[in-house]
Amino acid sequence: MIKAVTQQRLAGRVALVTGASRGIGAAVAKGFAAEGAHVILLARTQGALEALDDEIQSAGGKATLLPFDLAETKKIGGIAPVIAERFRRLDILVGNAAMLGNLSPVAMSDHKVFEETFKVNFFANYHLIRSLDPYLRGSDAGRAIFVTSGAAHMHSPFWSGYAASKAALENMVATYAAETAYSPLKVNIIDPGAVRTDMRHDAFPGEDATQLPTPESVVERFIELAAPSCDRTGKLVQAA
Repeated sequence: MIKAVTQQRLAGRVALVTGASRGIGAAVAKGFAAEGAHVILLARTQGALEALDDEIQSAGGKATLLPFDLAETKKIGGIAPVIAERFRRLDILVGNAAMLGNLSPVAMSDHKVFEETFKVNFFANYHLIRSLDPYLRGSDAGRAIFVTSGAAHMHSPFWSGYAASKAALENMVATYAAETAYSPLKVNIIDPGAVRTDMRHDAFPGEDATQLPTPESVVERFIELAAPSCDRTGKLVQAA
């Protein structure tokens, strides 16, 4: 359940959260809703989105479902008109959706999976920026937050697809932040660290997940970066 809060740091804001059906995305969506934002929940799984919507609504929050597969990058441009028609604005974008892909040597990797990993982790966010930039800049306090991983800097064997896509994302986001530095829009990237998620389990199946922090433990960092009071931009923020 979402705890009631008295400090509505995101009151009246409209936020789009990708990968919202589970894990960090779901936790962030619930946290934003508890802080007064109307959250647009984007993910592939309709049923999981409906369950999350029920939880948010029952706690007094507001949400709108947007079932969508971000791997269909050519269709991402259609998201902006939907948001514009429904809300006529967008204050916060959280680019959280990601896929692990296959952990395998570069030379033996499945090129289709490798390319799909880049589609979801990098190109989807590129297309979201291109299509939603006018609305984020049009907000009095636009905020764009993207999610990376320490894998982007580790050069670990077998992690090439995921790590390279996250490294590319970091570079693009830093560039976007520099391009918007003199506008009200603040653009940052966050590394949540090791968190108890399904993706983490897929990457480390033998790990004791009970020893890891929950997705809810990183939500406060997202709220801080999404709030109108946030004055930082172009930063890579460690959630822990």
